[in-house]
Amino acid sequence: MEKKGTILSGMRPTGALHLGNYFGALENWVRLQNEYECFFFVADYHALTTGYENTDDFKDNITSLLVDWLAAGLDPEKCTLFLQSSIKEHAELHLLFSMNLPLSWLYRCPTYKDQISQMKDKNITTYGFLGYPCLMATDILVYKADFVPVGEDQLPHIEMTREIARRFNFLYNTEVFPEPQPLLTKAKVLPGLDGRKMSKSYNNTIALSDSPDVVKKKIMSMVTDPARIHKTDPGHPEVCSVFAYHKLFSESIINEIEQDCRKGEIGCVACKKKLAENIAQMMTPIYERRLEWLKRTDDIRDIILEGNKRARVIAERTMDEVRKVMKIDWI
Repeated sequence: MEKKGTILSGMRPTGALHLGNYFGALENWVRLQNEYECFFFVADYHALTTGYENTDDFKDNITSLLVDWLAAGLDPEKCTLFLQSSIKEHAELHLLFSMNLPLSWLYRCPTYKDQISQMKDKNITTYGFLGYPCLMATDILVYKADFVPVGEDQLPHIEMTREIARRFNFLYNTEVFPEPQPLLTKAKVLPGLDGRKMSKSYNNTIALSDSPDVVKKKIMSMVTDPARIHKTDPGHPEVCSVFAYHKLFSESIINEIEQDCRKGEIGCVACKKKLAENIAQMMTPIYERRLEWLKRTDDIRDIILEGNKRARVIAERTMDEVRKVMKIDWI
């Protein structure tokens, strides 16, 4: 099957992946690997932009992330999996881009001020954090990716990458870098167990590493319609987190669940039990594959070494072009 183009995407190793990560990106990656030449990387440099002060769990988090990827269905025969920090060309191109990148471009990044205000407990007023859009552009451009799968909220980052490519090509009268296009994906958004955004920092997630029993217990603890006191009270599924999950996991009976809830003909406990069974059924194969991959850490290392090798060939070729057009290839 002829591939439609090259895709680049990555995830930061900051802890166990959860259902929000799965439906927000990973499920889509598994599908895309059959249609595109895909490069998926562990963004460990990016993890340092906010987590540089404590790297004790770094190696374990990288292993956990890779296990989650493989268990979810990423196939190293169909896509290239690699470690960002193992490809030193990322650091070199980031440095060269930073020499001509206007500071105003970085300060106008819409997520910069938001994250600074949201992470007041962390000291992230650093050069690395300010420059992470430049590093992100490097990740994409060093492989000359045609597409980057993103949600609408990430479009400004892709546009920044396109601007950086245009600026470099203009300054050095070249066409080294193509302008990547966003591959818009409609993420399936899931609330956390407490109704807020699903986030590790809120401790309200369902992790891919959770056993079926743990998954069921977590579902039974979910908050429901706060206005519903008694089992026979009419429910309001539009404000219930459990119903939001049913839309994804109980499509065949979703209309029945909605009607029974509104009429007060199904209690929240029974509703949760149905959901718990459906989610456990979907997640159990991933959990079981995960247990198998945890026994094969040497194989995972080999997969990454091979992926690093594939990625490095392309990154080195790009950097040869970059040095040549910048006239810094004296030797």
